Amino acid sequence: MEPIKAIDVRIFPHRRLKPKTTEKILNELLDLEGVLRFLVNGESLPKIVGYGPARGTSVNHPDRKIITVKGKKIELLVSVGEIVVSIKQENLEEFVTKTKTILEETLNFGFDVRVGVFTRTKTTVSDYLKLGYGIEDNFDPSLVGIVDPKTKSKETVKLIGD
Repeated sequence: MEPIKAIDVRIFPHRRLKPKTTEKILNELLDLEGVLRFLVNGESLPKIVGYGPARGTSVNHPDRKIITVKGKKIELLVSVGEIVVSIKQENLEEFVTKTKTILEETLNFGFDVRVGVFTRTKTTVSDYLKLGYGIEDNFDPSLVGIVDPKTKSKETVKLIGD
């Protein structure tokens, strides 16, 4: 079986996105044809202060909310500053056009949409260790290269089924 030829579309809004806006954009993007996976990047929104004089105090950040993406509830762990969507290469032109339309209708500020390779495409040493030594049970090969080696995948990766 031949591997799927994928390419990334990087959406970079000129401001950080609020949870409600993130939820709307993600749901509309996932309705488009050819989407394989997406990554949401941004500044971390911790539950508790990790260092300094307030260490251990809870952080009640207004953007740390639970959003619903394709019917699945997901806790937003970052203040969204970038969305990277991996799509099937044959859907590229149509996907980019529709993405720009979605963003123009949703956002009242600027954004950039870039096409390229923004995620790792080769298996990393950490991935080999997780697979080879069974650090993670039932490791999904589609997650290779996108998981922080210091965390368990289930902590940072949320699978959204059809």
